[in-house]
Amino acid sequence: MATEQELKKPNPLHKEFQNLLDKDFENRKLKENEIIKATVTEITSNYIIVDCKAKMEGMIPIEEFKNDDELSKLKVGSQIDVYLERIESFKGEIVISRDKAKKMKAWKKMEKIFETQEEMTGYITGKVKGGFIATVDGLPCFMPSSQIDVRPLKRVDHLMNTPVKVIATRIDKNRGNVCVSRRAVLEKSKNAEITEALKNIKEGDVVENAIVKATTDWGIFLDINGIDALLHVSDLSHGRVKKPSDLVTIGQKLKVKITKIDEKTNRVSASIKALTEDPYDNIEKKYKVGEIYDGEVTKIMEYGCFVRIDEGIEGLIHNSELDWTNKNIRPNKVLSVSQKIKFKIVNIDKDTKRISLSYKATLPNPWDKIREKKGEVVKIKINNITDKAIFGDLIDSGLSGMLHYKEISYDENIEDLKKFKKHDVLDVKILEIKDDKIKFSKRSLDKDPLDFFKDNNKKVGDVITTRIHEVLKTGVKVSIDKDKKLIVTIRKADLAKDAADARPEVFSSGNALDAKITELDFKNRRVKLSVKAAQIDEEKSLIAKFGEGATKSGATLKGIFEKAIGKKGKKDK
Repeated sequence: MATEQELKKPNPLHKEFQNLLDKDFENRKLKENEIIKATVTEITSNYIIVDCKAKMEGMIPIEEFKNDDELSKLKVGSQIDVYLERIESFKGEIVISRDKAKKMKAWKKMEKIFETQEEMTGYITGKVKGGFIATVDGLPCFMPSSQIDVRPLKRVDHLMNTPVKVIATRIDKNRGNVCVSRRAVLEKSKNAEITEALKNIKEGDVVENAIVKATTDWGIFLDINGIDALLHVSDLSHGRVKKPSDLVTIGQKLKVKITKIDEKTNRVSASIKALTEDPYDNIEKKYKVGEIYDGEVTKIMEYGCFVRIDEGIEGLIHNSELDWTNKNIRPNKVLSVSQKIKFKIVNIDKDTKRISLSYKATLPNPWDKIREKKGEVVKIKINNITDKAIFGDLIDSGLSGMLHYKEISYDENIEDLKKFKKHDVLDVKILEIKDDKIKFSKRSLDKDPLDFFKDNNKKVGDVITTRIHEVLKTGVKVSIDKDKKLIVTIRKADLAKDAADARPEVFSSGNALDAKITELDFKNRRVKLSVKAAQIDEEKSLIAKFGEGATKSGATLKGIFEKAIGKKGKKDK
């Protein structure tokens, strides 16, 4: 039996084995987070055991080999790529993954293919919000619903778990997300077919058998020898077309002319009206501006009516050209579709193919008659009352005009508007007609109070006798005429020469008051009176007659008058 001392002695064989083992591991350059080669040593029901040239064998769950039928091809001795996560875990085991290796390999491949836009084969394995999951070389990618086909699909069951060609459209390296598209592959293939088919047609060609595929409100889709083409509603006819579906049916064959081929988008435009002569080319020979013709109303809009003038030619009657009395009248209140009417051509624009017409120009113009009635008395019916005026329609013609509040009475009081209401009938005089606008006057029916001055031959500088109408704090109001229709305010400063006598409170309503006319403006209806000016003029007259002593201190107008009367009496005696 070996002694304790012999056991403690190092065994040369053990040392030699350790050196060989260390040397072998030095040659095995294993790095974590990289893909390494591994050899299958055993296949069990739950794990695939592989040799990674590490201190011990690795174990990979068998679920990581079930995709892409890899498990059926796997056998002992097969070499596979695995992802090395940890060389040695806390349990002393090596941590590897076949699934992560495939994803990393697929990601690197995806980055290269994204730049070249090569097609890849993927499998649509599931549905998520907004799209589908497409697995490409083991890498789950997102395919939006709009990218599964060139047109919306109601059912996609036939595409699930079957190989489909896709192209990577977006890669997010930070999040590890990839978006793919099947639609891009289909469009690419279709565009190649269209490009080849477009070599057989060119702009200006006339196609006899273009087939109607679909119709919309703005055009018709055609099939021209396998090429999709658009026949826009504006290219159907030289005239206005309401709905293309009213003219054609699905499957119908049409004769069209190729008007445009876009080489970048492979879009083809066709036209029917290009096959016929444009009726606008010689329109000026057939129709003259200012002349009246017959037509038929084809369409009524909010802004006016369209009228067929000739085959392929239509004109517009704007709202303002429908009625003489109402420029904003609703077109359906005047005309109706299919109605035969007379119209006058107002303007022809060949460049824009627009013709302006007038319906009211064929009707009697009430403005011509109303201009003859300027200054006459007419009846109006109130249709609106605003803050400063009354608007009314002439009973006999329906034309509208305005009665300003200053033309209601000579007082020019805005409160007069409250005396009237809508639908009242008034007698007014036509004051002015200008630019199809009428001004009425109600006060013109009454005698002007300012005529008092003309009738009595009064002018500026004359002294008149008035009656106090109302006493104010700032002066007094006086009536000039007997009917008290002419009321004038005399300011406090003009009530007397002396300030002590110019107090309004010393005056009483109804008393007579002599005042001088200092301003008389008939145009602006302004009258200004002054008692003070009358007193100054009278004083100057007395001084001129009796001398300056007549105005000395203590002398009054009464004393001067008495003195003058006394002297005169003595002379008479």
